[in-house]
Amino acid sequence: MKGGRLTYRFARPNALSGGSASGGAMGTNSEVAQLFREIADLLDLAGERFKPEAYRRAARSLEGLPEDLRALAKRGEIDAIPGIGDALAEKIREYLATGSIPYLAKLQAQFPPGLLELTRLPGLGPKTARRFWVELGVEGPKELADALAAGRLNGVKGFGPRKIELIGQALASATTPGRRLSMVEADQIARSIVASLRARAPLDAVELAGSFRRCRETVGDLDVLVTSREPEKVFDAFTTLPGLARQLMRGPTKSTIVLDSGLQVDLRVVAPEEFGAALQYFTGSKDHNVHLRSIAKARDLRINEYGVYRGEERIAGATEKEVYATLELPWIPPEIREDHGEIEAAQHHRVPKLVELSDVRGDLHVHLAADATATTVRSAVAGGEALGLEFLGFAVPADSGSSDELVKIVRSTPSSRLRVLLGAEGTPDELAALDPGAFDYAIATRPTHEAERPKRGGHPKGATSPPTLLAHFPPPNPLPDGSSLVVGPEAPSHGVDSSLLRQLAEAGGAIALSADSPDGNDLDRLRLAVGLARRGWTTAATVTNARPWAART
Repeated sequence: MKGGRLTYRFARPNALSGGSASGGAMGTNSEVAQLFREIADLLDLAGERFKPEAYRRAARSLEGLPEDLRALAKRGEIDAIPGIGDALAEKIREYLATGSIPYLAKLQAQFPPGLLELTRLPGLGPKTARRFWVELGVEGPKELADALAAGRLNGVKGFGPRKIELIGQALASATTPGRRLSMVEADQIARSIVASLRARAPLDAVELAGSFRRCRETVGDLDVLVTSREPEKVFDAFTTLPGLARQLMRGPTKSTIVLDSGLQVDLRVVAPEEFGAALQYFTGSKDHNVHLRSIAKARDLRINEYGVYRGEERIAGATEKEVYATLELPWIPPEIREDHGEIEAAQHHRVPKLVELSDVRGDLHVHLAADATATTVRSAVAGGEALGLEFLGFAVPADSGSSDELVKIVRSTPSSRLRVLLGAEGTPDELAALDPGAFDYAIATRPTHEAERPKRGGHPKGATSPPTLLAHFPPPNPLPDGSSLVVGPEAPSHGVDSSLLRQLAEAGGAIALSADSPDGNDLDRLRLAVGLARRGWTTAATVTNARPWAART
């Protein structure tokens, strides 16, 4: 117990075992989290003040767990999950036992199903949705559209022409709802937005905040913060961005748009003296910020998006570093701001030095297709040289009939500035059929269990297996000796997320960061892989390719 807060670490033995750590097995956690969010929405409709946030906090806590709820239930540890009290723990047990939560069914029976849909429209909260239902008999989006068309909101108290217009826009946006984008997709959009704003508006500073800056595996919207002496020109550029579908609102300090992709983007223009506080606040996470505010309150301080205040005096706000310093905390990397122990670690000066892009010395997962040519390989090598990499590894498909030719191409590709390495990629059976002395390393695309490991026959006497990396599936436990898990920007689609990476590091495993591309020079994709690793509290010491290749072997 630290500072009145319980810091709970789950036992590691089951956290990475077999399929229980895979994306599919974690579905139970996501299912319960989603049900808790629905309970919170329904409680909002019922007018409850405090219960909704308790359920939402519990949902966030469940999604951040590194282990399946069923495993925790077997060990009797449901009550130890942060944010889960006795009542919520009982509801989790009910769900695990029966597949349903009676309390949710009771709440659902109180309201029309479409009413919840109204609460999720931009700008419409539970109070407004309840008014529509009680005063106008509106039970969902269709009935609201009919009411708008019939002019039934005209003259209703609190609904002027502009507000009615915004409600119509919110309904229109619901016909093309946005989806959560992968980090790869969101990064391309974010970089395009920043580049366009820089080219078309007078900016002094610009930063992306929100879940994007925290490197969450998926992104639901983008938050852009800028400082500028000419904010109107910034808003003009923002509301005419390429790919704009519609503008939701424009005010003196904030504008919101929706892109053709369905992604919502918020732009805020803040004063330079507020920029650090705004960046910290809008980066989040919500739980991290709530914890910081509790620390500030204990020091008779007030912290918000405009700064840190003692009484009416602002004592910090220009930079994130000074915001944290007022709470006697070092700056905390944004990727780990989830209230998962990072604040306690910072208080004791135990936040590890997370891996950085500059730590990466090479890439061992450059895909090489069966029809690759010498030109393909030379281009990739040139790209790796341009990035200043020390080594570049090409993964030849082990099941390809042209693998012998690819081996010759890679082995004959010269470079005076980096070491060209050859890897074989395939299933354990496919890799076992190859001459182990012909490759510098191997990449297994599914786990190898000792009982089914094929015997190597016909290989040169004394030949030893090359170092093995694992890719395209969640990590087994334990990792085979000498192996690393390949982590590229799309690793979450294979069930590898930040929680697993943190558990992997604590269990003594290793990872190899990769752009996971055929180009060998995709710095942006490599940067995303580093961000995902940082989110999992990864240090350079646990990154295979943050060491010279000679040291790895």
